[in-house]
Amino acid sequence: MATKIRLQRGGRKGYAFYGIIIADARAPRDGKFIEKIGTYNPNTNPATVDLNFDRALYWVECGAQPTDTARNILKSEGVYLMKHLRGGVKKGAFDDAAAVQKFQAWKADKQKGTDAVRENEAKAKKDLAAKRLEAEKTINAI
Repeated sequence: MATKIRLQRGGRKGYAFYGIIIADARAPRDGKFIEKIGTYNPNTNPATVDLNFDRALYWVECGAQPTDTARNILKSEGVYLMKHLRGGVKKGAFDDAAAVQKFQAWKADKQKGTDAVRENEAKAKKDLAAKRLEAEKTINAI
């Protein structure tokens, strides 16, 4: 059976919310699926992904083919990096501890970037509120 990793749409009109699922390639988009491995919410900034990392890695290593969007989500969560590192361990390029250390370093760097984006957005929102308050004060002073 050919399996695919894809998104299953949920949510209301204009506010999509997706489940990341494993399904038979012949099943319809919102139809029967084998396993749900996570959720994806593109409405937040940055987009929120809740993924069962171990199960996603298992299915990728078993040969499940992701759709383009699902592949981008799995790459951003580090599933493909861990698959690559595990391949290096199997070939004897480095040991398991080194692979875990490389993955943790990558994850920490990625988290730092995400935190920076959130801080910049919060700062921009605060600056906009202060600017609007100043504009309102000048209008009220007249």
